[in-house]
Amino acid sequence: MRMDHRRDFLKTGAMLAAGALVRGQNSNAIKVGLIGCGGRGTGAASQALHADDYAELTAVADVYGPAVDNCLNELNRNQAARVKVDDAHRFVGLDAYQKVIDSGVDVVLLATPPGFRPTHLRACVEAGKHVFCEKPIATDAPGVRHVLESVKIARQKNLSLVAGFCWRYSAHVVATFDQIHSGAIGDLAAYYATYYTNPVKPMPPANTRPAGMSDVEWQVKNWYNFVWLCGDSLVEQAVHSADKIAWAMRDQPPVSCVALGGRQIPAEGGNIYDHFEVNYLYPNGFRAFLACRQIDNCWNENADYILGAKGSATIGRGPLPRITGQTEWTFTGQKNDMYQYEHDVLFASIRQNKPVNDGERMASSTMLAMMGRMAAYTGQEITWDQAMNSEERIFPQSLTWDMPLPVAPMARPGQTKLI
Repeated sequence: MRMDHRRDFLKTGAMLAAGALVRGQNSNAIKVGLIGCGGRGTGAASQALHADDYAELTAVADVYGPAVDNCLNELNRNQAARVKVDDAHRFVGLDAYQKVIDSGVDVVLLATPPGFRPTHLRACVEAGKHVFCEKPIATDAPGVRHVLESVKIARQKNLSLVAGFCWRYSAHVVATFDQIHSGAIGDLAAYYATYYTNPVKPMPPANTRPAGMSDVEWQVKNWYNFVWLCGDSLVEQAVHSADKIAWAMRDQPPVSCVALGGRQIPAEGGNIYDHFEVNYLYPNGFRAFLACRQIDNCWNENADYILGAKGSATIGRGPLPRITGQTEWTFTGQKNDMYQYEHDVLFASIRQNKPVNDGERMASSTMLAMMGRMAAYTGQEITWDQAMNSEERIFPQSLTWDMPLPVAPMARPGQTKLI
């Protein structure tokens, strides 16, 4: 796990400068494959092509043909010279991911719904591919454990694995956590994170489902509304807040958590909650609180309030992070594009043959959000060990496009059991 983030940024800056010289001498292309052609995947592909002078997109995959078309049309409008995907390398279907991996690419971008990521990541690293993996990395604990095994394989093979926890690549947030870790607010006392926003992908009415569309296709098409695919709103979106809590605690896990959650606004057919609040307990008595909501016409905020013995730090409540107390500090540097920088770091590491691996922390941050979901679903206090060792598999082990897949009932605290 990387602890000194400032040093990482400086080191990577030197790598990028050196990488420019290498690129000037070496015209070998880095071939990029994209798995998941939605908005996030299209954005990731664009960033990958901007990250290296000789990066080329050579293969793409999605379960829907129109998604492939829309993605390539968008990329061709702005980066046509780098888009070299012929008809034979436009793959569609549940097995399309493997076809991208087998197509001769060097780097794979994983941007499918999260439930698919453990399988896709394992296939990538076993095939010797560098990976950009969006967050979160799984929707159940067996998936997290599977990913941790893949992380070890990637390290053994000297492969780079960069995670889509983008705030870890944000210059102003890195600088803030450097201040916190250097003692600017003293010993940490409490952390309060908010992620209040509108619904991401509302569930459409059941009567809009086309005749003959299978359960699997309908659920994948509306993936954000099903726990097996997205992990629920806490795990899919507010996991960014969980990741910052983990960062503050130097990626050491909590002892336990309790949580509230539920569905305030009915959504026909789906089974995710629209609000959570989690209380994490750490070994030294430190408490972290994460609150998230996805409901229209409500007050929205994405912020972090970090309290210490000598002051406090605030991120997101205003244009720049700041520290008040015994130390007065405001970020005065230059902000960067954190989404682009993730890919800059990935491609520089490949050119320099200096692999970066975000694997352990991307797994632990995903689990931090997931244990909050477990606590809210069951109404029980959940320990870190219970969460990590959970045997509940919510992602189907054998998935086919036409199989029946009844929607699991929404969790009910006090009745839903931890497995």
